[in-house]
Amino acid sequence: MKFISKKGLLVCLFLFGAHLSFAQFVLDGQFRPRTEYRNGFGGLISEASEPGFATATRIRLNAKYQIDKYTFYTSLQDVMVWGENRQLRPDDENNSFAIFEAWAQIDLGSGWYTKLGRQVLSYDDERILGEVDWTQQARNHDAALMRYAKEDFELDLALAYNQDFDDPSGFQSEGNTYGTTGFFSYKTMQMLYLKQKWENFTTSLLVLNNGFQNFDENDGANGVSNLQTIGTYLTYKKKNFGLAANAFLQIGERQGEIDVKGAYLLGLDASYKASGTIGLGAGFEIISGNDDRTPGETGAFFPLYGTNHKFNGFMDYFYVGNHANSVGLLDVHLSANIALGEKSGLMAKVLNFQAEQGLPSGEKSLGTEVDLVFTQKFNGYALKVGYSQLFPADGMYELKGLAEAEAAHMQNWAWAMLIIKPKLFSTDKKD
Repeated sequence: MKFISKKGLLVCLFLFGAHLSFAQFVLDGQFRPRTEYRNGFGGLISEASEPGFATATRIRLNAKYQIDKYTFYTSLQDVMVWGENRQLRPDDENNSFAIFEAWAQIDLGSGWYTKLGRQVLSYDDERILGEVDWTQQARNHDAALMRYAKEDFELDLALAYNQDFDDPSGFQSEGNTYGTTGFFSYKTMQMLYLKQKWENFTTSLLVLNNGFQNFDENDGANGVSNLQTIGTYLTYKKKNFGLAANAFLQIGERQGEIDVKGAYLLGLDASYKASGTIGLGAGFEIISGNDDRTPGETGAFFPLYGTNHKFNGFMDYFYVGNHANSVGLLDVHLSANIALGEKSGLMAKVLNFQAEQGLPSGEKSLGTEVDLVFTQKFNGYALKVGYSQLFPADGMYELKGLAEAEAAHMQNWAWAMLIIKPKLFSTDKKD
């Protein structure tokens, strides 16, 4: 066996260094443990139930390689719940290790790019398409993206066709049936996004079609239902005042050939910088619900692949794996962001919830939630601590199917999260 000579090794190192001088390579990571106390998070907890307490950690290793004509990026991720694996276990019991992102972006010239592979689709305020970064696993899409960006105009076109079998020979034997279901998993997706910026005003248009595999109890796969989501996001900002608005419509069919008619989402938020340390906000959001009067038809809107934890209260009572095809929601909220120092701040928000459609009893009032988040930044890392409390109304007990007499007196949630994002290596002189 021949070994490379010292001279040969020096030549290889020189060529590698010369290559890196024309390219940019960044290796970074993330360590994000979060401890949660859940006593009514995501749904009402009964007096007889014990609150949950656990810690989960997300760890990522990201690598980005970029030259003039293309960029390659990969993100490896694991989510570990403390204690889920026994000691000395040789493998990961929950199979949480995954390739979160793996894509290549090619510069086609004249402002055109294409991005292929597993990637995040995140737009505007993430109401319909977002990374869902709050969840430890986050959200990605396997898609092909064509992008045009020049000056203040952007255009994105994304296409996806999903399969869920491992054996390539299954292309013929299994046909094109897509068996993955739940959380609006789609078989096909087509997305068009346009955005234009002006001095104080920005507007965007999103047109999204999702094809969901239908199944028949006797015949198996039974065609595809296509759901269209169309809408706009508008922002205006001048000096200390800002406005942001969402307006979306859904038509077509949900999975199971359920006709969607007249489903809509409307939201408006105003912000005002009262001083150098205080920012105030107020707004509302109305999401249409279903009245259950017509079988096989719904008027309920669902925000699909958005960062839903960001909206309608941090306790995730609505549209976070729940509340689909339900009574809709009217959310009226007030907020304040207070800078406590150069590296610390407090966010406080109060939200009042009502059903857009009446519950079977006719009740609409669902309750009020208070959210508090404290952030402290340090050199190289940050700490966030949150507390939320829900004050349920009669309608919430009815909606969640728990009698008030059986519910716990306190419905609350507390958490603390440490965020460390080390930059392990970079050829960029700016870093």
